[in-house]
Amino acid sequence: MIRTETLTKRYGSIVAVDEIDLDVRAGDIYGFLGANGSGKTTTVRMLLGLAFPTSGHILVLGQPIPKSKRTVLPMIGALVEGPAAYGRLSGRANLALFDAMDATGVRRSRRSRIEESLDRVGLGGVDSRPVKSYSLGMRQRLGLAQAILRTPRLLILDEPTNGLDPQGIREIRDLLLDLNGQGTTVFLSSHLLAEVEQTCSRVGVLDRGRLVLQDDLATLTAPTGRTSVRTPDVAKACQALQSRVVVAGDDGLLIETDDPAATNAALVAAGVRVLELGPERHTLEEVVLAATQSGADSMARP
Repeated sequence: MIRTETLTKRYGSIVAVDEIDLDVRAGDIYGFLGANGSGKTTTVRMLLGLAFPTSGHILVLGQPIPKSKRTVLPMIGALVEGPAAYGRLSGRANLALFDAMDATGVRRSRRSRIEESLDRVGLGGVDSRPVKSYSLGMRQRLGLAQAILRTPRLLILDEPTNGLDPQGIREIRDLLLDLNGQGTTVFLSSHLLAEVEQTCSRVGVLDRGRLVLQDDLATLTAPTGRTSVRTPDVAKACQALQSRVVVAGDDGLLIETDDPAATNAALVAAGVRVLELGPERHTLEEVVLAATQSGADSMARP
């Protein structure tokens, strides 16, 4: 769906995007993570032909961008840097105008598609008030309604939950999962770890313009082959397991084994009180922090 090869964007002496190789496959919900200022929006703009790369190549839906953007863009829904709208018009009027401006819009189904899109983003009950009176969250929902108006093959979203409360974030998450289940590939740029962790199947991490990590989320958070044990009897547990102990703390220890059941049996036989035991897994936050040097200063959980 999206492939880039050594994609680079420079602004004078500043390298905003540095030779990145994106690989977004059909059916992915791809989370494009990075701190604010890491180059995510610049990358998204290049994918849509809104900014020209300094060097490198882009293929979207199998076609070169920006050369074939007039052919490709009608098959893409996008929300970049906040929704664009005419402030004096209502949300419905804005969507109707957007659809009418594109030759691929089908006029006879326009009204029903607009109502369905508004319903799906939680704006079905909105009245005819002008968009200039909308809150930031309502404007963001309207932008999403515009992006999904024609059920695109590919959805490219830059910080789509900006301005939304936790309820709104959950609704948008459910919407993206639903669209993906119907065949839409989603490319989601975000700095919210929890948003990506709960939504995405594949992750890319950008750090100061460089793609430092790209893999399936299930692979990144798979069991490490070690077992974590929480117990008040740490000393007794260490004596029972001896050389298999990797780390021992005040209330637990980490064991070098991929057989939690056998570990539990050995501890119980030694009279150790086991409060919790299970395979060690790294969270997405831990994976991102290990891959970047910028830390989590600009990346957060909502």
